[in-house]
Amino acid sequence: MKLTILYENHSGFKKGLLGGHGFSALVELDGVNVLVDTGTDGRVLLSNMGELGVGPGDIDYVFITHGHYDHTGGLKDFLKARGRPVKVIAHPEIFRRRVALKPHRREIGIPFTKEELEELGAEFVLNGKPFEFAPGLWSSGEIARRTWDRAVGYVEEEERLVKDAVPDDMTLIVDLGEKVAVVTGCGHSGVLNIAWHAEDVAGKPVKALIGGFHLIGAKRDILDEVAEEIDAEKLYAGHCTGVDSYAYLKAKLGERVEHLHVGKTIEF
Repeated sequence: MKLTILYENHSGFKKGLLGGHGFSALVELDGVNVLVDTGTDGRVLLSNMGELGVGPGDIDYVFITHGHYDHTGGLKDFLKARGRPVKVIAHPEIFRRRVALKPHRREIGIPFTKEELEELGAEFVLNGKPFEFAPGLWSSGEIARRTWDRAVGYVEEEERLVKDAVPDDMTLIVDLGEKVAVVTGCGHSGVLNIAWHAEDVAGKPVKALIGGFHLIGAKRDILDEVAEEIDAEKLYAGHCTGVDSYAYLKAKLGERVEHLHVGKTIEF
């Protein structure tokens, strides 16, 4: 497996790479290329892909972790640049209308309709159950919340706002043989729940968690629980993890924790 970060809050150390709020990564396994999320801005995504030698036509599958704008905003430009159909793995709830109330009321869901994306070649495979869509590549399906989660925002139900449980929050599980790697988008399900669920689905321990952990602003007891309970050998944390939370986990876990940036590659 090889993973390359294409979109992250922080640009990397190569001239020409752009940072921006959002997340996207390329996962390569045995000749199959999966684009995990598409960041917020398609121009930034495509620019970084070009700088890193990744073409839209190189992608075999798109995997959407959940239906927030900072993980789906680049999808339309990607499809236009690709110019031919591609399967998009996601949860049936990704197109639900979502809003945040802080710092002001705003839309935070996917900024496109299913129909306009399908016209550009998106072939949606919407499934809330775990399934293997290519050899060694699994969609986690919905993640059971055994302990705390990090759900955010609101959805509209019968003309009123209710808290969004983000049921569509899913992860990509990559079979490494004896262990698995797990790629998260924001980790709204809670990183402990994600790791436990991946172990249940794969029947194997987690070697690495990679992506956003949504621990920004998390209280110390939550961070301590993560540090004490997480069994993964490595935590590659970025996007919505939060600088302070990352630093705290780094101080607790040392070399087990690394930060993500555009252009970073991880190989197993």
